[in-house]
Amino acid sequence: MPSYIRALRAMIALWGVTLVPIRAAAEPLRLEDVLAIARDANPAIHAARFRAHAAEAEPAQARAWDDPVVSWEAWNAPNTMNVAHAQNNIFRVAQRFPFPGKRRLAGESAADDARAAALGAEAVVLDVETEVKRAYWTLWQARHRVAVYERQRVLAERFAKTAEQRYATGGVPQSDVLRAQVELTHAITDVQTGSLAIGTAQAALNALLSRPPTDTLGEPEEPRLPEVPASSDALIETALARRPELSAQDATIAGQQHAVALARKAYWPDFEVSVGRFFNFDARDGVGAIASMTLPIVNKQKYDAGVSQANARVATAEADRRRLADAVRRDVEQAWLRVRTAKLRHDLFVTTHLPQAEQAIQVTESAYVAGTVDLLALLDTLRGLEQVHLDHIDSAAEIETAWADLERAVGGPLPEAGADPEARKHG
Repeated sequence: MPSYIRALRAMIALWGVTLVPIRAAAEPLRLEDVLAIARDANPAIHAARFRAHAAEAEPAQARAWDDPVVSWEAWNAPNTMNVAHAQNNIFRVAQRFPFPGKRRLAGESAADDARAAALGAEAVVLDVETEVKRAYWTLWQARHRVAVYERQRVLAERFAKTAEQRYATGGVPQSDVLRAQVELTHAITDVQTGSLAIGTAQAALNALLSRPPTDTLGEPEEPRLPEVPASSDALIETALARRPELSAQDATIAGQQHAVALARKAYWPDFEVSVGRFFNFDARDGVGAIASMTLPIVNKQKYDAGVSQANARVATAEADRRRLADAVRRDVEQAWLRVRTAKLRHDLFVTTHLPQAEQAIQVTESAYVAGTVDLLALLDTLRGLEQVHLDHIDSAAEIETAWADLERAVGGPLPEAGADPEARKHG
């Protein structure tokens, strides 16, 4: 055997020693467990819940009256500032009273805003859960792609040995040996880069769980491949009823409507009452009282503008609600079509492409050993087999990620009707 072929084989063997284990034994990683960890640990969910908790404190503040004011006045005090000799020392307590209904409307508007914030927190939970599902299936996809690469490496190594044996007997030219070794090198490279892709996927999932990127994760469970609903109409109706963003926008509209009523109340005056106790120098002590009210009519244009602004905000909130509903319909339809497309592709791979590709590699290998086809035909069949298995895995991952997007679009989990545990075989 020529020295450069031995050197190439030695280099490949040395490279193979450094391979990261592909499918090391690991504890199973259940999706439901991962989602539970994310709900408890994800900082985006924590922040949304704290924002909602902060909003819950707003109604009580909005309903409350202004604080009473206690004051002291010293009238006509001597130059020595001896207040005991001031003509009058007045101690006064004053309270501002808003026109009836103003504080109630302000509290109701704040309560609607708090409800919108709570529903917004639910939407954040759904967003995080969707990201976790996508990262989870990306990790599953990366691990199974490496399994395909490893199988390709084994096949390429076998074909390289076959080429060497046929070259030793003069059955094929030296170029066959070199081409087979290049194909083996390519397979080893794919295993190496695929192993790095697993690390990338683990880091993405760990980030959503608020863990260090290098924390070890178990082996993801196999996809359930849920049955695709026959129509998106029922899904759209469910989404319009369940999506927290729509309910939050309804709460926002209600809050803006209360704000309109509050703006109209601004035409009515507020009142203030104060009671004072007079301590007089060289005179009889006494009491006094003051009653006052605002005159909004003087600045009527100001309050007209406030009502116009409040009405415009209601119209804006209602338009945003229609925009959100249109986006929900679009998201559901697109996600449903993605699930259907991925399911059709996956079923086609299972029933047609995979059996044909496996049969083709067996026939072509036998033909190459018999000398009826050349190495290029064998390697081309090998690459086709790899691509079919990768596409099969990608289609299964696409079903699950599209299903996760569909559940997000609908606003919560969907029953996986027709999910077939026996269908959990991928490449």
